Amino acid sequence: MQRDQLADFLRRRRAAIAPAEVGIAGNPRRRAAGLRREEVAMLADISVDYVVRLEQGRSSRPSVQLLGALARALRLSDDERAHLFHLAGHRPAPAEGVARLARAGLVRMLDLLDGTPALVLSDLGEVLAQNRTSKLLAGDLTRFSGDRRHMVYRWFTDPAARATSPPEDRERHGRQLVADLRAVAGRRSGDPVVMGLVERLRAASDDFRRLWDAHEVAVRRADRKTILQPRVGRMVMDCETLVTPDQGQSLLVLTPADAEARERLELLRVLGVEEFPAGAGGTSAR
Repeated sequence: MQRDQLADFLRRRRAAIAPAEVGIAGNPRRRAAGLRREEVAMLADISVDYVVRLEQGRSSRPSVQLLGALARALRLSDDERAHLFHLAGHRPAPAEGVARLARAGLVRMLDLLDGTPALVLSDLGEVLAQNRTSKLLAGDLTRFSGDRRHMVYRWFTDPAARATSPPEDRERHGRQLVADLRAVAGRRSGDPVVMGLVERLRAASDDFRRLWDAHEVAVRRADRKTILQPRVGRMVMDCETLVTPDQGQSLLVLTPADAEARERLELLRVLGVEEFPAGAGGTSAR
């Protein structure tokens, strides 16, 4: 923890934020243009005394949760947020709000791949964007909320998520999902978002708990997956994953592995979009 540098950074960022930027009404009698310490404390839901000690370099090491609250209160950019974490001696965790917005370049690639199923995913397996062909194949996977946003959570808590995978493939697929989550948990050590998801899964599923305790780790970059598509039947698809440099998002592209899969994908394009059952959404390769 670099206490003096952390204190200086927090003081300067507080001074650079106008009250109006955070919804605080201006006052002509204010002597300084920036925020007061008590206003930062209110916005971050921490004590004024702790803000004072942080800015004077006298504080204990702040937690990841507290740093996230300060980053939001001070409207830090991604780079500034990462710098804040480094000064406090923590590895930066992805900003949840930013991580859930598909990168513009990846979305443009979805458009270019319009005839091929393609998705943008977060590192936790949430589908952030899909092209039309992906929705024909798997339904709208962006519609979920809460923990069900994450494919690994649906897989272990909702039978409908496993219904589009052949029974003989389900154990392997479950192991891959858990091993990938293990890798994310290692990269984002101490991140409350990841830790909370793991704990809720351990409580909800004996199968997840068994696989998690096996401590297998593997980042999936390529795979071959058999999909039981509700309207056209069995399809064997090759899955390729392109990961962003920070490993926060990935572009997943699914291509037919044989002539039969190509014909059935073409048939799906002819049939057009159809609503999927509420619990469906297990055909993502994550």
